[in-house]
Amino acid sequence: MSQLMQNSLSTYKSTAKNGVAAFSAQRNPHSLFSQVKFNGKCGFNRKSPGSLKMKKNKVYVLLEMDKSTVFPDPKEAEDVILNSNNGITSSVVSPSVIEVDSVTEADLKENGFRSTRRTKLVCTIGPACCGFDQLEVLAMGGMNVARLNMCHGTKDWHRDVIRNVRKLNQEKGYAVAIMMDTEGSEIHMGDLGGAASVKAEDGDVWTFSVRALNGPLPPKTIHVNYEGFAEDVKVGDELLVDGGMVRFEVIEKQGPDVKCQCTDPGLLLPRANLTFWREGRVVRERNAMLPTISSKDWIDIDFGIAEGVDFIAISFVKSADVMKHLKSYIAARFCDSDIGVIAKIESIDSLKNLEEIIQASDGAMVARGDLGAQIPLEQVPSVQQHVVQLCRQLNKPVIVASQLLESMIEYPIPTRAEVADVSEAIKQRADALMLSGESAMGQFPDKALGVLRSVSLRIEHWCREEKKHQSMHLPDVASTLEESVSEGICNSAAQMANKLAVDAIFVYAREGHMASLLSRCRPDCPIFAFTSSTSVRRRLNLQWGLIPFRLDLSDDMESNINWTFALLKARGMIKSGDLVIAVSDMLQSIQVMNVP
Repeated sequence: MSQLMQNSLSTYKSTAKNGVAAFSAQRNPHSLFSQVKFNGKCGFNRKSPGSLKMKKNKVYVLLEMDKSTVFPDPKEAEDVILNSNNGITSSVVSPSVIEVDSVTEADLKENGFRSTRRTKLVCTIGPACCGFDQLEVLAMGGMNVARLNMCHGTKDWHRDVIRNVRKLNQEKGYAVAIMMDTEGSEIHMGDLGGAASVKAEDGDVWTFSVRALNGPLPPKTIHVNYEGFAEDVKVGDELLVDGGMVRFEVIEKQGPDVKCQCTDPGLLLPRANLTFWREGRVVRERNAMLPTISSKDWIDIDFGIAEGVDFIAISFVKSADVMKHLKSYIAARFCDSDIGVIAKIESIDSLKNLEEIIQASDGAMVARGDLGAQIPLEQVPSVQQHVVQLCRQLNKPVIVASQLLESMIEYPIPTRAEVADVSEAIKQRADALMLSGESAMGQFPDKALGVLRSVSLRIEHWCREEKKHQSMHLPDVASTLEESVSEGICNSAAQMANKLAVDAIFVYAREGHMASLLSRCRPDCPIFAFTSSTSVRRRLNLQWGLIPFRLDLSDDMESNINWTFALLKARGMIKSGDLVIAVSDMLQSIQVMNVP
């Protein structure tokens, strides 16, 4: 909304379609309207001479910042009688003036503020859930981010998914963000001759070859993308597929071919990662010299930039320089881009340079499957907790991924151990949890998402009720005076919210920075984040506790507050008497107030 004038009544021009808002004004003898109808041809009938007429679908609107009443349906406002003694005025607004998804709206109406889920959910999109209707089911079930795994699928397939998600957001009011996940340069298998999966049985001998084979692959033969593979491995080495889901022992080397015997049977999936161990340690050798971003990855990154994805996740990040280089590349190719870059923590090299990598990134993902193939299994839980805590301290969103509900690829319910694993990530207060094969190719993608959602709600509620969360020291992350002020305001607002038991925090942030700082504090109440940018709204949907709205913001803080109160009250999302704290990057202050 354009900035309001300073007198009691102000003029605003808006498109009138399906939404109608009537604002009461201070008594003004120069605006005594008798009646108004909203039918596309109506005018304002004044008792005093003259009139203000609607031309086609546009009208000049009189606004006042004292009280407001909103009619979401124009039919409800057709017979509004304007009391000349009170000087009520009216307005017509665009239905897109505020955007929020139907699931959040229904939760707030039915269950109140404390019912909202704080942990965000990421779903990998695959053949099991790529259609528009299937994506809508996931969005209704709580999907906040749709992940595209560039190891699989064609550009046309990924483009169709992106357009389906954008269509879903536009038509249904969702803010589902899109994350593109690059393949990376690490060793991986080929496409298995087009098969969706192949079962490796105990004792079977398979050939892993670096040869470029013409025609179909021979039986039990797997192509490996790394040319130095046959030279680096030794007889007796252990070969782990997909983080250990299948395990082989190297029994013979024949030129470019490596014969391996299956010791732990399982499903082989196309383009799965390969790691090999010798004497209890992962073998790096020349593999460590591979570039983090391959030539294929750069082509995929160009595709993602052109399609306007919200996040790009980089596999097997070894140093902060890689992330800085990618950010510079994105900025050069698309100067107005706000694409976030996510560092996947899944290798020994990542752990060696962890803080620098996270600092240079816009977020991180704990990819436990591949990470567990490079460090001892018993170290994975402590590494996960360390990464989650470090990301929060540095104000970077963090995703916990890989094998959360692996059994639900085939079964309709998870194991109790998987539920306990999910619960631990929630108690660590990770920003998001991610489904991989469970949603991409599983038989029950919507049920797997439902399990994450229900467990998140239950554990979050239990932690708040039992006061299980321990306070964490949050070091200063600001680099300028202005940022320091914003950080101090957000820290204070979160502390006040917990002490006063407020119902919600309202944050008005054009670029989303103050919303991110509030999320970092993990207050007990939900955070309503209002931004005028559709892309910022989607990006905020990855961060803990944020409920992002798109709203045309004024430079006047009071205008924004009254405007949002009116709109949210009309939709039943808040009610009179609710206690809220409001902060803004436009006016650096804290306001505590009851909804009128």
